[in-house]
Amino acid sequence: QVQLVESGGGSVEAGGSLRLSCVVSGYNVSSTCMAWFRQSQGKEREGVASIYTGTGNTYYADSVKGRFTISQDNTENTVYLQMNDLKPEDTAMYYCAVDQRGLWATACSDEYWASPGTRIPGMHYWGKGTLVTISS
Repeated sequence: QVQLVESGGGSVEAGGSLRLSCVVSGYNVSSTCMAWFRQSQGKEREGVASIYTGTGNTYYADSVKGRFTISQDNTENTVYLQMNDLKPEDTAMYYCAVDQRGLWATACSDEYWASPGTRIPGMHYWGKGTLVTISS
């Protein structure tokens, strides 16, 4: 059974940093597409970042470029999201997800990240989320 468990959320002031972790069990993440999404209260879910773990190629939403970094640790079967210079508008529940199609996953394509909007690509497994709250 595949499980994704997020952690690392919390409350920080604007300008601060947090590091989210997504530990995956029951599935080897060494060559797959892993992504982070977020959903603010009253808003639709949106893509934040993704990584194709086979090559380390990364993708980001424009709103987080230069501030967030997605990375992997295959030995720990874990994907991270380092978030710096946090802003109140980053407040949301953050979810990680996996698409087993790997290199062919929509969430790991230039086309998707060119204009993700609120489109959520099909993902095979999702975590339950970790809450990030940024105060001004």
